[in-house]
Amino acid sequence: MTQKQSLKLFEERNVRTIWDDTQEKWYFSVVDVIAILTDSATPRNYWKVLKNRLKKEGNESVTNCNQLKLLSSDGKRYLTDVADQEQLFRIIQSVPSPKAEPFKQWMAMVASQRIDQMQDPELSIQQAIADYTRLGYSEKWINQRIRSIEVRKELTDEWKRAGVEEGQQYASLTNIITQAWSGKTVGEYKQHKGLHKESLRDNMTNLELTLNTLAEITTAELHKQNNPQGFRASAKLAKEGGDIAGNTRKEIESRLGHSVISSMRASDAILPIEDGEAKEE
Repeated sequence: MTQKQSLKLFEERNVRTIWDDTQEKWYFSVVDVIAILTDSATPRNYWKVLKNRLKKEGNESVTNCNQLKLLSSDGKRYLTDVADQEQLFRIIQSVPSPKAEPFKQWMAMVASQRIDQMQDPELSIQQAIADYTRLGYSEKWINQRIRSIEVRKELTDEWKRAGVEEGQQYASLTNIITQAWSGKTVGEYKQHKGLHKESLRDNMTNLELTLNTLAEITTAELHKQNNPQGFRASAKLAKEGGDIAGNTRKEIESRLGHSVISSMRASDAILPIEDGEAKEE
């Protein structure tokens, strides 16, 4: 199944989720939900005890629970119990908590928003703008980031048309593009910025994001012109698209006299500081 992981917020608490395109449903991390409902310091232990009890009672919502790899706080992915909306409703009924009903309403809202966004893609963009605004990003940066999302979608559509497999092959092509324009692999770039599980794009400066977008839109245009088939042909064009943006980066750096590949994170470069003024790049 095609999956997309994301974080959802319930009362400022993170809930790891996965959207399954095939089944068109959300899966929620059970441990994250238990942590919110119980405020337990050891939600995994609480879930383990509850899970065993429900199994003994023959509760199908537990025996049919899926396990999917979710990103943990240490930046690694581990198999984690997840439940869809219907399964989670049944689990919540077994957890005495004053947050149970508000959480059920929140889940229903999350599901409804996703259906609306599928019918009207503009709503997804509006949601992204609202999320970035809530996190404190500047309007200028948000506009650039939204454009980069549109370009990325255009590029992945081309990869899909070329028969490239989602997942590892998409990641490999992204790595080729990133290294070609920036001189660093995605992993090296994140390390340069001191990132772990955080999004690289969400921590790029405006100039870095512009160059990354140039690399991806150039690659997409090369795809349209050359109509490649398969991973190898797509990898060749990924390198070409990245190199073009890389040449632009080198020209900019020769004029500026310093590297544009910054160790600064978005919070250092573009988020408001205490006096309300944004730092200059």
